[in-house]
Amino acid sequence: MSDIIAPTRGAATLHDVAREAGVSLATASRVLNGSTRKVAESYRERVETAAEKLGYTANLSAQATARGTSAIVALLVADIADPYFGQLASGVARGADEAGLVVTIAITERDPQREVKLVRALRGQRPRGLILAASRVEGPDAAGLQGELEAFASMGGRVVVVGPGGGTARSVAVDNRGGSAALGTELAKLGYREAIVVAASEGIRTSDDRLEGFTEGFTAAGGSVREVRRTGFTRDAGYAATSELLEGDVPAGTLIFGISDVVAIGIMSAVRDAGRQVGTDIAVAGFDDIATGRDIRPGLTTVRVPLEDLGYRALHAATDPEWDAAEPQLPLEVIVRGSTPPRT
Repeated sequence: MSDIIAPTRGAATLHDVAREAGVSLATASRVLNGSTRKVAESYRERVETAAEKLGYTANLSAQATARGTSAIVALLVADIADPYFGQLASGVARGADEAGLVVTIAITERDPQREVKLVRALRGQRPRGLILAASRVEGPDAAGLQGELEAFASMGGRVVVVGPGGGTARSVAVDNRGGSAALGTELAKLGYREAIVVAASEGIRTSDDRLEGFTEGFTAAGGSVREVRRTGFTRDAGYAATSELLEGDVPAGTLIFGISDVVAIGIMSAVRDAGRQVGTDIAVAGFDDIATGRDIRPGLTTVRVPLEDLGYRALHAATDPEWDAAEPQLPLEVIVRGSTPPRT
């Protein structure tokens, strides 16, 4: 006896759902495709029950064609392994969930031309919004990005930049310069007089603003920045730069400011591996206040950025028809912990 193979049934269609629910195709579409037109609650429940029973999934491509944009928000980050971007993405996801949207995350690896290619590729999905959260790079390496963003906006999508904006993009900014200036001032008041800054490559706006702000605040309060080491935005970059520094003359009482908490954690590891002590010997500070910096010992002195709130605000900037460009920036706070004890 030969086996009988049951016919394969294709994916459930909107027509199938409407038939199962006993409603018109238009009513089923309004319920499942996010129409702003109201549907009676009894019909809505019947349609949603039928869709769940049949395993119906909305065709996002078809929705995008019909509406001009899809129920997707694209988020570009530099490095998803960096807790900074993870916490920010959490805020974006929370806002998207409330709005019934799906978040697509793409990773730029801090490569300006990769960012250009990703924006070009994402245009094909017609996302409702595009949030650029990767560290902004200025100069010829970023050539072509503005044109891609303008093309994206011309298709009905909205561009949001986390940081200083440009063109028609909405901006959700962080006062990197002001926050790092406050940090520099506070650390000079604690008695520190010599600092080294481990920063990212020149031209990365976030790093440049933090470096300039820290230098202004620290020197105005009586300190001096003796050296700036240019490296990357990673833990390993902070570790390598500090290991090299400690092969030379770094006297006790020197403060090393890592341009981010992730960099600062690498700095702390390098200090320990060199046989030095964090805090009482070499002081270390960072910026962002990621959770790891609170848990390590000694705790990391930093500037607290409300990252989840920042992501949540960026999501609303990408989706809300009305947006107040003059809305105050989120407040930052200097947090002093054991990595920078007062110097007598």
